[in-house]
Amino acid sequence: MTFAPETDSAPVGRPGPTPGDLARGIGTPATGGARADGVGGVELVEVSAYYRTFRAVREISLRIRPRAVTALIGPSGCGKSTLLRVINRMHETIPGTRAEGAVRLDGIDIYDPRVSPVRVRRTIGMVFQKPNPFPAMSIRENVSAGLRLAGERSRSVLEGMVEDCLRRAALWDEVKDKLKQPGTSLSGGQQQRLCIARAIATEPEVILMDEPCSALDPRATLQIEELMADLKRRFTIIIVTHNMQQAARASDDTAFLTMGDDRAGYLVESGPTAQIFSNPTRQLTEDYVSGRFG
Repeated sequence: MTFAPETDSAPVGRPGPTPGDLARGIGTPATGGARADGVGGVELVEVSAYYRTFRAVREISLRIRPRAVTALIGPSGCGKSTLLRVINRMHETIPGTRAEGAVRLDGIDIYDPRVSPVRVRRTIGMVFQKPNPFPAMSIRENVSAGLRLAGERSRSVLEGMVEDCLRRAALWDEVKDKLKQPGTSLSGGQQQRLCIARAIATEPEVILMDEPCSALDPRATLQIEELMADLKRRFTIIIVTHNMQQAARASDDTAFLTMGDDRAGYLVESGPTAQIFSNPTRQLTEDYVSGRFG
């Protein structure tokens, strides 16, 4: 990656990250259910993302409110999923990619060379479009995988966290008697909630969701939306969706992206969801949310 680190100066009114903050990375170690220190405020500053010479995202600046659901909407190919991967440093795992600009979590630049990308990905979790429980693991092992990878060995701690996360994912009552069964034995909607339970087990500050309901039926979709409404009390959630009705009913804020003539995605406007859908400031936004293009 060629993501240039920012200086250690902080936004006005907020203390800057100390050298210790940066040395240990973002948040605190994910053991024993320890909560990360921050509140989950994300800021993008002039972010661009490339696949070799192709610029997929162009100079996006956006503030994400902590403890709220922000929907990224826009036509296919405008870079929404790429932007999510930039936010938790998964973009750099693809050969030939690079990013420019700054991504700050609670004032700390996550691309500072002193920040551990592994810690970033624990603190900014990801739920993918297709449910992806680990196929060789049981339901219990799927949920506890992140904690065990972080070094937690206490059986009582792991068992307690498994139950807590499954309850928070509204799945405990459905699976409590079959925790030893493979995660892949569950229905599609249950698998996606299992993946959400796995994501929150490391106590992240931010959860990224890349079209988490696109493969689910209406009932399972409603369960995920109700779950997001509950989880936002504790986590910042950023969701990519092509479903305008879902964005309107399930998000607090919405950011609309589209493509320019160079095929790079750019931000048209962002704001409270009610405003974006009822009184947007840009005609392009109104045309998109009303279904006149996209």
